[in-house]
Amino acid sequence: MSILASQTVGFIGAGNMAEALIRGLVRGGHVGAERIIASAPRNERLAELRAAYAINVTRDNAEVARTAGLVVLSIKPQIMDKVLLEVGSQLKPGTLVISIAAGVDTETIEQAVPEGVRVIRAMPNTPALVGAAATAISAGRHATEDDLASARAMFDAVGITVTLDEGHLDAVTGLSGSGPAYIFLILEALADAGVKVGLSRRNAQRLAAQTVMGSAKMLLDTDEHPGRLKDMVTSPGGTAIAGLHTLEEGGLRTTLINAVETATKRSRELGRGGK
Repeated sequence: MSILASQTVGFIGAGNMAEALIRGLVRGGHVGAERIIASAPRNERLAELRAAYAINVTRDNAEVARTAGLVVLSIKPQIMDKVLLEVGSQLKPGTLVISIAAGVDTETIEQAVPEGVRVIRAMPNTPALVGAAATAISAGRHATEDDLASARAMFDAVGITVTLDEGHLDAVTGLSGSGPAYIFLILEALADAGVKVGLSRRNAQRLAAQTVMGSAKMLLDTDEHPGRLKDMVTSPGGTAIAGLHTLEEGGLRTTLINAVETATKRSRELGRGGK
């Protein structure tokens, strides 16, 4: 039986990430639909979720806070202060709060909730929508090992989960949180390149996507250093080394490193209330 089976799980905010988690929990049999409640401002969105997953829905964020023993704050960081002001006092001691708002640290949330409420911060990414998320979680001051196990069970339902010190969460946001956008840009460029050298758009896109997926699976399954796997593809005087030379000449490695660093800094700005 899932560690979450006896939990009542609430989602404040019902966007794509909340839906991905709801789908993983319900379809994976981790939590019964009757034990899940989600809030959102639009009736149309709530009707969609109710029709798709048979969960409970409400427009009242405070109702979720009062009802659920595990509350997921799946909201934008810019409205965190407003939502905490609305629901903080409604949370019962013993409630576990999991925040997926980029840049908002656990201390900020802990200051807005009653004593006895525990907080975990999480950074999933959009491949949660297809059950392939990379998520990092970190514990607030009062969160227990059981709380971490509950959070891992939730995010494992949509991918893989690692536990890190909170000081690393902004870096996770810059790497895996924002990373799908970088990969989609690379995939688009690879597909364009395939079209330029004569492939159809559909075949170029499918080949590029499968290549990225297969390469990632090789890395995860073998746990080898990516440089060694790269060398396995690169024969002397061959096509791969010629292509790699062009990528290095164009500064791809430096550009990706800079992108992660810039996104990490932006995550920190959001956590400080940046617009």
